[in-house]
Amino acid sequence: MLTNEKVIKLLQEQVNAEFYSAYLYLSFANWLEVEGLPGFANFYKIQAKEEQFHGELFMDYLHAHGILVDLPAIDAPDFKVKDIESILREGLKHEQHVTALIHNIYKEALAVHDFRTTEMLNWFVKEQLEEEVVAQELIDKFMLLKDSGNGIYIMDQELASREWEEPEFSIVD
Repeated sequence: MLTNEKVIKLLQEQVNAEFYSAYLYLSFANWLEVEGLPGFANFYKIQAKEEQFHGELFMDYLHAHGILVDLPAIDAPDFKVKDIESILREGLKHEQHVTALIHNIYKEALAVHDFRTTEMLNWFVKEQLEEEVVAQELIDKFMLLKDSGNGIYIMDQELASREWEEPEFSIVD
């Protein structure tokens, strides 16, 4: 049973952090759409769906333990978009921040021998590695192609083909 108040508080905060992430990525998509980059916008709309899914998984985990989830207001993103590169770099920076949050919950759960929570978080630890790798690959590809004539257009076309696939993970099978 999930009883440690500090772990519960961190899990509650993570719900909000995941929904904030979705909001941040929607703000990126908003700017990209207006700038005529529907593929890049599509990428971040899908990222937003993933983050919402993650938030719901944390909610499901708390619900499975009979805990009512507190849903405070989601802060407006304070990032000011300058260009595509700034979005890509902020995306990576944000994923690294989320990774640190998840690692902190894991550390606290492990310290109190909350093995159910650490087991659940194992999926998120792996997921965050994937998120950081994808974000870095986007930056690397953008830096390689940004000065070529059609590079951004080609990248935008590739990102337009990305589709949402719900991960195969549930809190309770």
